Amino acid sequence: MADEQQSEQNQPEPQQPQVETQDQIPEEEPMVTPGMNWFVLRVASNKEDSVRQTLLRKIKIEGYEHLVNRILVPTEKEKTIKGGKQRIIEKKLYPGYVFVEMKLENDGRIPQDVFFLIKETTGVGDFIGTAGRPSPMSVPEIEKMLQASKPAEEQPQVKMEFAKGDHIKIREGPFENMEGTIDEVLPDQGKVRVIVTIFGRATPIELEYWLVERAGEE
Repeated sequence: MADEQQSEQNQPEPQQPQVETQDQIPEEEPMVTPGMNWFVLRVASNKEDSVRQTLLRKIKIEGYEHLVNRILVPTEKEKTIKGGKQRIIEKKLYPGYVFVEMKLENDGRIPQDVFFLIKETTGVGDFIGTAGRPSPMSVPEIEKMLQASKPAEEQPQVKMEFAKGDHIKIREGPFENMEGTIDEVLPDQGKVRVIVTIFGRATPIELEYWLVERAGEE
């Protein structure tokens, strides 16, 4: 019995599961990389994605990652419902602009090699700035832009710019050109409930949101 007790005492204690400490959790990418700033680059309309991909490829080939870091084209996903069919579209939040995080020379100019790499890219215009020098974005501008660049955690919703009480005109269908008032917005269904006057009586009807427009709009 003594031998059994001693054997039990000599057995190693069961290992406790390791708990990941805060130091082990990867940190979120900083708002601005030390030594760099964010700048706004004008580009041709509908060329934002191709410009971004081309610049990223050129920078990697030339080994300029220490001068140019992130290049972003903020977008948002939007759900549309037409004819009962749902479709998810990706919409650019800043059409005609690309955001570039890069390092400038001490005199505030873009390093010459990087300058020509960017300027010779198809679809590129100029950086927003003065006297040929790009102006860094302010902290609130950077925060807003980066927040918009994060992927949405929730499912995209139908974007309808209508509210209860809005005076509208019906664009298509059996009630075309009739005017009414929004009684309720139903974003989950992509519809609005409208009060129109039919045969002298106020009648509620449900319409898909794209079938109506604010009265007075062409």
